[in-house]
Formats: sequence, structure tokens, C-alpha cells
Amino acid sequence: MRRKELMRLAAGFHRFREKYFDVPNSPYKTEGQSPKTLVIGCSDSRVDPAIITSAGPGDLFVVRNIANLVPPYETGGQYHGVSAAIEFAVVNLEVEVVMVLGHRQCGGIRALVTGLQSSGESFVDRWVAMARPAHFRALAAYPNADQDELCQHCELEAIKISLANLRTFPFIQKAEKSRGLILIGAYFDLESGRLLELDESKGDFIDFSAEL
Repeated sequence: MRRKELMRLAAGFHRFREKYFDVPNSPYKTEGQSPKTLVIGCSDSRVDPAIITSAGPGDLFVVRNIANLVPPYETGGQYHGVSAAIEFAVVNLEVEVVMVLGHRQCGGIRALVTGLQSSGESFVDRWVAMARPAHFRALAAYPNADQDELCQHCELEAIKISLANLRTFPFIQKAEKSRGLILIGAYFDLESGRLLELDESKGDFIDFSAEL
């Protein structure tokens, strides 16, 4: 079984070479990268930002983690992988857009909604706990929702939490003011195939895919 999976990956690599590497003007034959968009997405195997947007190599700078969360700015502790990636994209690469991409059926958000019940220390529990305010908001706004509906509302609210946390970073604030960095909240409903965008002025999500 292991050998079969390795063969599948190897075949995929050969197709990648034919399509992107062994071709004229290959993006891999140029020096450095210059993506215009940073996408902060979920680690869910079905929600690959490049596949969803039909992006090519070099188009997106992607950070993926459980539940597509952005921690607030803070200088304590030692390891800040998500924060470091955001800093690199905004400060070094000078991306023009930062998109937080949430999605339907998010396992991290479901763990938060159903209750963090792991025994002992859990990296996942501690990570998704930063979205607890999103859970409280969803509960307050939809007190009669069933668990599945509550998860979806929490998924949407968590995107707003991440956008708010992004704006706690000094270099994000500076980039917004000095060069017009754009922050976007988006939501991929993988059940309906729709892409929603957050209208921050209204605090609601609109069907972006319907405009295409």
C-alpha cells in the first residue's frame, strides 16, 4: 500500500515536470519569487488555495494551518511560524493582498464547537482556542441553531477574528496606510461550490462566485 502511494506521487511529479518545469519560460528557471497575494488557508486536504483559484506556480504565497487562524501580534514565546510567514510575505515580498480563506466542514472549528475534550496537552486544542470569541458570537446570534449550523456560523466568524488579529501587527497597519495593502476574508463552501467574500462594511458575507 505504501509503495502504491509513492508510485502515485511519483507519477504526479512527472506530470508536474511536463506541465511546469520542462517548458519554455518556466517559473522555476527565474530567480526569486514575486507573488502578489498571501493566502492564509486551512490545512484541510480538500481546500488547496492554488487549486481552488487555478493559480500557477509563483502566483500565491500560502500559509496553511488548522482552521486558517491568525494569532494576534505578540512578542513573547519563541516560535511563531504563522506570524513569521505573514511578516515575510508583507515586509519582504510586499504582497498586495492578504486573504484569509475559511471553508465549510472545518474540522478545527468543529472541535472548538463540540468541545475540546482531548486528554492532556493538545497542540490542536490550544491552537483553535484562539477562535473561542467566534464561537461565543455564533452562539449569541443563533441560539437555536443545531450543531452543524453552529459550526458554519463559527467558521464565518473565525475569519473575522483572523482579520482583526492581522490588524494588530504593526507592519500590517503600516502597509495598509503606506501602500494600500488589502485584507480580504473569503469562505469556500465546499458543499455548494460557492466562494463567499466578507463585506466588512456590513459584517456579512456575499456570494463572490455569483459575480464571475
